[in-house]
Amino acid sequence: MAERGGPAARAVLQQCLQARLQVKPAEQEAEAQFVQIERGMVIYICFFKGATDDLLPKMASTLLNLRLCESDSGKMVSVSELPGDLLIVPQATLGGKAKGRALQYHDNIGKEDGLRLYAAFVSLCEQRLAAASVKHGTYGNRQVLTLDTNGPYTHLVDF
Repeated sequence: MAERGGPAARAVLQQCLQARLQVKPAEQEAEAQFVQIERGMVIYICFFKGATDDLLPKMASTLLNLRLCESDSGKMVSVSELPGDLLIVPQATLGGKAKGRALQYHDNIGKEDGLRLYAAFVSLCEQRLAAASVKHGTYGNRQVLTLDTNGPYTHLVDF
């Protein structure tokens, strides 16, 4: 649990047929850069104040082993059983709380700690899904996502 009594992290999982994420916008002489996955899962991740590295193994194990992907036979399997690709997207807006007509993000972790935890989470997922394609977004930057879902199978998981 985070220091404020709520979750230490939040993840949203979406089954996808394919996804493409712009990780760097086009500049004067350089084209935009993208990462892309085929069939698998997109994980949006947000860390809250009080989150620590101790949480990461449980998060990776839970998220990679939940039976949320539909196999060719129609059976629900995990992304690792599919086998499927994985796209991890940092999503600080998952920590927003409505106050009046605005959203506030006071419970989100600081940028430096968030970046460190995000990088460690991505690395852990890459190790555990060595046979699959694991792609990820860039922490702290605006990104453009194109996604073809297979569902909608969208799930919220707090840690």
